Amino acid sequence: MIPDQFRLLLLKIARSSILYYLENHREPVISKEEYPYSLLWEKRGTFVTLTENGNLRGCIGSILPVNPLIVDVSQNAINAAFRDPRFYPLTKEEFPLMNIEISVLTVPQKIEYENAADLLKKIRPYKDGIIIRHGPFQATFLPQVWEELPDKESFLSHLCLKAGLSGDCYLSGKIEVYRYEVEAFSEKDFK
Repeated sequence: MIPDQFRLLLLKIARSSILYYLENHREPVISKEEYPYSLLWEKRGTFVTLTENGNLRGCIGSILPVNPLIVDVSQNAINAAFRDPRFYPLTKEEFPLMNIEISVLTVPQKIEYENAADLLKKIRPYKDGIIIRHGPFQATFLPQVWEELPDKESFLSHLCLKAGLSGDCYLSGKIEVYRYEVEAFSEKDFK
């Protein structure tokens, strides 16, 4: 569990990284000297989600823990604001309207399953983030997506489509499925 003081700090890092990129067109340098807390330098996967008036405005992340937490949050905040291919780059006018949410991921674990019915039994709605993989195709939904797609079949069908596969790909038993959990927090939590 990430203590509130570090949640607030990570949210400030995300917002200041976006602002720095808006003003300087490059990523900020984040140093251990400035942020010496060991928790911030643990390697963790993260996603940063931007919303404007409750509508998605960008979401980019790292599933696997390859970067230190603080660096991953900074990079993913910039990527969500300026490099999400679903949206045009964030403008200075929009910047104050953004709500930032950070999701810190556990390491994904493979779900072993016999068939589609077994897979459906093993998935935990509202708790599991799910990754599906088949050949070069891969997609993930954070656990927060259960709010929009609470039905397991619908959740998996939309995830298959997101990966570029047929909506019933999960029925084949040939896809790899992984689960992870997140610790999510947003600026709204602290207002």
